[in-house]
Amino acid sequence: MTAHAAPRILVVEDNADLAAGIEYNLSLEGYDVRVADDGRKAIAAADEWQPDLVLLDLMLPGVDGYRVLQSIRSAGNRAPVIILSARAEESDKVRGFRLDADQYVTKPFGILELLERIAALLRRSTREHDADLVSTLSFGDVTVDLGSRSVVRAGQPVSLAPKAYELLLALVRRDGVVASRAELLKEVWGYGAFIMTRTVDSHIAELRRKLDDPTDPRHLITVWKIGYRFVK
Repeated sequence: MTAHAAPRILVVEDNADLAAGIEYNLSLEGYDVRVADDGRKAIAAADEWQPDLVLLDLMLPGVDGYRVLQSIRSAGNRAPVIILSARAEESDKVRGFRLDADQYVTKPFGILELLERIAALLRRSTREHDADLVSTLSFGDVTVDLGSRSVVRAGQPVSLAPKAYELLLALVRRDGVVASRAELLKEVWGYGAFIMTRTVDSHIAELRRKLDDPTDPRHLITVWKIGYRFVK
């Protein structure tokens, strides 16, 4: 998260009334807000202004929200993205999360809940920024470079899915304290995320396969009937 006088939020919404209402409420909370009413303007604003968080509609003139999100992530921008869309199909949500959206909220939505989601994601970004100042963390034969989000095991680079990486950090930050599946789903995937009962488990399996021992894990430990904890 970039250090600004006030957190910057880019609202990408082509419905002028809705955009104005969101902008008004965000401004009351002290945020610095810009609005883009089509996909091309959104891509340009994300690149030039470097917002701390993006609220993104999917059905936009010209370039749709999925392509905007893809462009933002391809440019290396890790700012949290909350998709705000009337499209409530499971396939739409899955596509959004595969493109590395942080949360998916269906319209209509409550403004107070939206404000809480925004505040929670900005707090998470601040924690991750502070963690980045530590530079690296190590366990076993694994080294994680927090600045570049790169992972190396036994001298070899390891590719992790974005949510698997965030799940690893969520566990590491707890410093051995047990995290329930519900807590991890809330922190990594967000309140409104598309959730399957095995979402956390499948990402833990990826982490164990790539960074631990899947048959006898030493670092990513299952706590029966509760969740997981990290052991250095």
